[in-house]
Amino acid sequence: MSALGSPVRAYDFLLKFLLVGDSDVGKGEILASLQDGAAESPYGHPAGIDYKTTTILLDGRRVKLQLWDTSGQGRFCTIFRSYSRGAQGAILVYDIANRWSFDGINRWIKEIDEHAPGVPKILVGNRLHLAFKRQVPTEQARAYAERLGVTFFEVSSLCNFNITESFTELARTVLLRHGMDRLWRPSKVLSLQDLCCRAVVSCTPVHLVDKLPLPMALRSHLKSFSMANGLNARVMHGRSYSLTPGSGHKRSSLRKVKATRLPQSPPRRCARNSCKVS
Repeated sequence: MSALGSPVRAYDFLLKFLLVGDSDVGKGEILASLQDGAAESPYGHPAGIDYKTTTILLDGRRVKLQLWDTSGQGRFCTIFRSYSRGAQGAILVYDIANRWSFDGINRWIKEIDEHAPGVPKILVGNRLHLAFKRQVPTEQARAYAERLGVTFFEVSSLCNFNITESFTELARTVLLRHGMDRLWRPSKVLSLQDLCCRAVVSCTPVHLVDKLPLPMALRSHLKSFSMANGLNARVMHGRSYSLTPGSGHKRSSLRKVKATRLPQSPPRRCARNSCKVS
């Protein structure tokens, strides 16, 4: 996996995925359904290996995928072992209309664990357009994927259904595992409402938000935004604040005097006999 190192590249991350499964499960059909990218490897590849690239958009980042289709025939097992090195993800493909291809997934998992241990995997049931010939129930495949701890998709290369979604989910899993998602967290774009709340809260103490000439719902939102983001949470002692312009120091001192004024004596019209101390 590599990140963007120069502005010449048209992608931010480069990932290598393997499409594994028995022969005639439609791995080549999946690659053929991808319209973008190159179909020839710049390094060249022997017979029994198909190659295709595609670029997906993941949370605003361009991720280029190198997809290697290893033939399911036994005579190409040696080639699979050599091309599995350096892979960052594996797509386990079976045909929903072929029970034998689903039963062979266990063998491919053993091959991956031996030659590319620890890589994230997803389970893909291909040829969903042949659902009328289904031999593998969806519930059984989903339960099998849950036991493996992998994500499950049913796709159709003929209708181009769930192809990109399955690749995107695997790419997300790979980047999260390597911690690459932290690279684009600081580039999160704040909404206009968040920007306005940040501007108001940054210059207004929390205890004075209720005195702002704003609707009650908006003032409540400002207070919750301040608490959630830790803005202006410092309590300042020995200072008073005024929202009205003018001589702030003089008015604050008058407010302090007014607040600390002792209780006044009873009015003169009040008769002493009527005032009793209880």
